[in-house]
Amino acid sequence: MSENRNSFCGCRSNGNGSTFTGNGTASGASAASTAGAAAGIGAGSVLIDTYQVFDSCRDRDCFEDVRVYLDEAGQCIIEHTGQVRTKSAEICSSAISVEPVQLSRGFYRVTVRFYVHLELEACTCPGKPQCFNGVAAVEKSVVLFGGEGSVRIFRSNAVSDSFCSRPCSGEMTTNLPVAVVEAVDPVILGTRVIDPSSGCSCSCCCSCEDMPEQVVNLFGGIVDSTSRQLAVSLGFFSVIRLERPEQYLINAVEFSVPDKECPVNEDDSPCDTFRRMAFPTEEFAPGRTAAINTDNGCGCHRDHDRDDDDCDSRGSREGRSGDRENREGRSGERGCGCR
Repeated sequence: MSENRNSFCGCRSNGNGSTFTGNGTASGASAASTAGAAAGIGAGSVLIDTYQVFDSCRDRDCFEDVRVYLDEAGQCIIEHTGQVRTKSAEICSSAISVEPVQLSRGFYRVTVRFYVHLELEACTCPGKPQCFNGVAAVEKSVVLFGGEGSVRIFRSNAVSDSFCSRPCSGEMTTNLPVAVVEAVDPVILGTRVIDPSSGCSCSCCCSCEDMPEQVVNLFGGIVDSTSRQLAVSLGFFSVIRLERPEQYLINAVEFSVPDKECPVNEDDSPCDTFRRMAFPTEEFAPGRTAAINTDNGCGCHRDHDRDDDDCDSRGSREGRSGDRENREGRSGERGCGCR
């Protein structure tokens, strides 16, 4: 009869002396240990699902005379001047593809295409520069090891969890390697206007029709002109890696809960906020902040010649006081290190 009452109230024993209540809390065991015990994992261990890096590389690439696609206004500007410079370059979008390498099991070719937004300036007449924008595209490929194996992974979503869900409404993925690319904004190495009559041509990995629509919309449209063209030389620093989803058993001490409380936005006056700011010593004396901060108020480090005299005279006066304990206390309060 007692067993029926215990099962009715939701209390049961796990066999090691600790009792679990029906509201999900455990007496004598943490929540992480409870979840680990349910999954057959030892105490203090947690099973996580994350990505493992199989292979990675870093690279620096220089792309010379990359064609810059302009809108009608920009194309009209370079038709009347040859003095053009690039003020800034920023990666605005990218396209990444991962394909297996034939006859090399476990290796994949990662192809990355960067779309770069360029802010340009041209000198059409003395003293009146004109600014305009353009877009350039560069492409690179690397081969990395991504491991073997391919399974299909299905996950539920908000649609499949509903009461009246449609068939095949879950999400399906694979454990094929995922490419992750990190890159800084390119370094501008040069800009020039190329005349087709000179026999030179720009290098480009794609045509005007291959530009993505979302990139073209940033500039209000681009034109594919066969007359004068604008070319830039860019340098890229990048890191590329291949990752796969994996499950790992790790040791966990406790859940990570932030101790810092969210600050309240107080309506202080601008002067009160300004008074709380630290004085910008580094702006007035670059590289001397550490030396200035070592001053504990005695000023002994300012003149090394006077340091010995000051500290010797101070020591002699303390010696004449006749109280050794007071003398040690005063020298500890100075903290200037001149002894």
